[in-house]
Amino acid sequence: MLSKRVPGGIQWSIVLLGLMEKFEVGKDSGESCSRFGFGWDAVGYSESSHAAILDLDDNTSFLGVYDGHGGKVVSKFCAKYLHQQVLSDEAYAAGDVGTSLQKAFFRMDEMMQGQRGWRELAILGDKINKFSGMIEGFIWSPRSGDSANRPDAWAFEEGPHSDFTGPNSGSTACVAVIRHNQLFVANAGDSRCVISRKGQAYNLSRDHKPDLEAERERILKAGGFIHAGRVNGSLNLARAIGDMEFKQNKFLPTEKQIVTASPDVNTVELCDDDDFLVLACDGIWDCMSSQQLVDFIHEQMNTETKLSVVCEKVLDRCLAPNTAGGEGCDNMTMILVQFKKPVQSTEPSQAEASYNEPSSSN
Repeated sequence: MLSKRVPGGIQWSIVLLGLMEKFEVGKDSGESCSRFGFGWDAVGYSESSHAAILDLDDNTSFLGVYDGHGGKVVSKFCAKYLHQQVLSDEAYAAGDVGTSLQKAFFRMDEMMQGQRGWRELAILGDKINKFSGMIEGFIWSPRSGDSANRPDAWAFEEGPHSDFTGPNSGSTACVAVIRHNQLFVANAGDSRCVISRKGQAYNLSRDHKPDLEAERERILKAGGFIHAGRVNGSLNLARAIGDMEFKQNKFLPTEKQIVTASPDVNTVELCDDDDFLVLACDGIWDCMSSQQLVDFIHEQMNTETKLSVVCEKVLDRCLAPNTAGGEGCDNMTMILVQFKKPVQSTEPSQAEASYNEPSSSN
């Protein structure tokens, strides 16, 4: 059973395409259900993953969308470990959620290196790699009790892959942390978080594309180049977790590498005008703008109360009728969070974002 009472109340639903998972949690009933179907990835293969932890602690919920590229292992690794790193960081314990989010993004790259990093990625990969990872874990993992499972001890595990520099595949990461009436959004890549406020779409994250001025400047200074809108002619993202081939300049800090995992962190005070929150990978945003999606969801909510059904209709709207074109054929992962009114607040709420005011998108 998965349910949690939070200020104002939330409902959330997750839909994956490839192997399409619809998962709904009702706060009032405490009931949960899952169903499966198939999208255009006929074999059920998807490079995207998600995390939805309503009870990260007594007052906090965590939601994350991870869209992999070059394989699925990095997105699966993030879905398994990123929220754990947020929770265990000393900044989080001190109440600094933003700093703990930023450190957790960088920590993903660190944890995927070395023998333990290789082994964890292997276990999350295909069946052959999974078997190899399990065997190496049996042979090489430390035998010091619970310390073998502590991420801070991973660097000390030795074995045939101790010099592993990390995966060349990667993943976007777009996460939202809800604590009381505060919303923290951290993003690296082109997955996107959007809030509907009185029917208006506000982007709470920025798509990190190589042609953005700040991204282009960093890429060029780090020795990279941009060709046809892609970093070094291959990657169409300027920020991502993983992609270690773009992070090998030993003279530069992690945030100044050609590609960086450094997230933008945005903080917003939730208010009575907030309708719902959407986190989704670019498979959705390639087909609909932020405002188009918000309008479509509002239209569906006029007649439908189940968030899983609303999500399904969004994906039906985005799915290509055939695979002849590119649009509508990508992985699609979507989390929809509905804020139940009224939001309980002891003082008037006002949007306070790190970009001064959330930017509306048409």
